Amino acid sequence: MSDVSVSFGPDGLVPAVVQDARTKDVLMLAWMNAEALRLTLTTGKATYWSRSRQQLWVKGETSGHTQKVVSVHTDCDADTVLLEVEQTGPACHTLTPTCFTGRRLDADHVTE
Repeated sequence: MSDVSVSFGPDGLVPAVVQDARTKDVLMLAWMNAEALRLTLTTGKATYWSRSRQQLWVKGETSGHTQKVVSVHTDCDADTVLLEVEQTGPACHTLTPTCFTGRRLDADHVTE
């Protein structure tokens, strides 16, 4: 479907789940504003909004661990985007292949 509009949150951001196009592993979660999404779609380079730095960043711009975008989809409510990417190098800033490794939660460790 090509006529989908993304529903950005009140902060102007939408969560972006990033998945390896080949293995289907979930690599990371990031945030995008409209400009980051537009740049991602037009350049094919995964571009995100840094909430801590309050600026756009292109994945791998400084580390060399790039994400070539294969496809971008929305979920059923269009309030989350899914990027399928070809990952070069580790996806996580901790230098692990994915940000979701080894940190399993259980109910005893959930606090407010």
